[in-house]
Amino acid sequence: MSAEPPPNPVLVTVTRSGFVESVHRGAVCVVDAEGETVLAAGDVGRPVLPRSAIKPLQAIPFVEDGAADVWKATGEEIALACASHSGDPVHLRTARAWLNRLGLPEIALACGPRLPLGHMSAVRMEAAGEAPSRLHNACSGKHLAMIATALNNGVPSEGYARSDHPVQRRILETLSEVADTDLSGAAVTVDGCGVPCWAIPLKTVARAYARFADTRGMPVPRQSAIRRLKVAIASHPEQVAGKDRFDTALIGRKGHGLMVKTGAEGVYTAALPYLGLGVAIKIDDGARRAAEVAMAAVLRYLEMLDDADWAVLRPYVEPPVRNAAGEIVGGFDIAPGWLGRA
Repeated sequence: MSAEPPPNPVLVTVTRSGFVESVHRGAVCVVDAEGETVLAAGDVGRPVLPRSAIKPLQAIPFVEDGAADVWKATGEEIALACASHSGDPVHLRTARAWLNRLGLPEIALACGPRLPLGHMSAVRMEAAGEAPSRLHNACSGKHLAMIATALNNGVPSEGYARSDHPVQRRILETLSEVADTDLSGAAVTVDGCGVPCWAIPLKTVARAYARFADTRGMPVPRQSAIRRLKVAIASHPEQVAGKDRFDTALIGRKGHGLMVKTGAEGVYTAALPYLGLGVAIKIDDGARRAAEVAMAAVLRYLEMLDDADWAVLRPYVEPPVRNAAGEIVGGFDIAPGWLGRA
């Protein structure tokens, strides 16, 4: 009987009045475009479900195959294709204008209706008795891009969310090429929004983002498509997440030097174009709060965040623990020892 693999290290602790109340284990990997490891902690070879953290990679065919041009996609729409948006009015306007140009009913989106991730937008809708639409779904931009890709490529848009649909096969092919790894045999599950989600080793996810950051050696059309995605994300960070969201705050602060993307269940990714590096994080217990703190620590370690950045981003990078009266009674700390492992 084979021995159980050792547990991943503790990456983040949560303290209350100096007492360690909770710990978050996980794995972290930072690699360059050649696949060389810069930083690693935990089992980075274990397959994870990257969920929404790979949306920018899934959007490559939308641009590369010409759908973005045929459907006259704006920069905001291209950014929304990469987004887990908050469902705020700014996102609804972008998604609705895009859907109207496609000439399809909202029911064509397989993602289903969902209350906005944005707290105030959800509160306002519930107070008004307004039912959520499919455009409120955080993944509606990704689905619009997939439908546009299908229509552009001359295949039916019906069933675009199935793993055997030509659009999903094209996305898997692209993921394999960008990651420089054959993913055709990867286990496939169903994401929260209904599209395929493949189990991919954490290091492979980081490698894909390193090559997203540094496209040298790729065919020119792919370099151009990735460049256009990066420009859209940097130019419209509000579309990628939303107000009071870490992704938007980070991208808005660092511009073209940093692209980050959150995913469900404690996954976080980043592409660092100036350094040619990719980052992938998975928190074992799925806690987003720990993934954000760990990502901030990695970016600080890589000198992507200076003291001024840290001060501006403090509510995200050093989130306080408060009691019911609003008093700060604790906080988050990076566990010692894992930063700097390669």
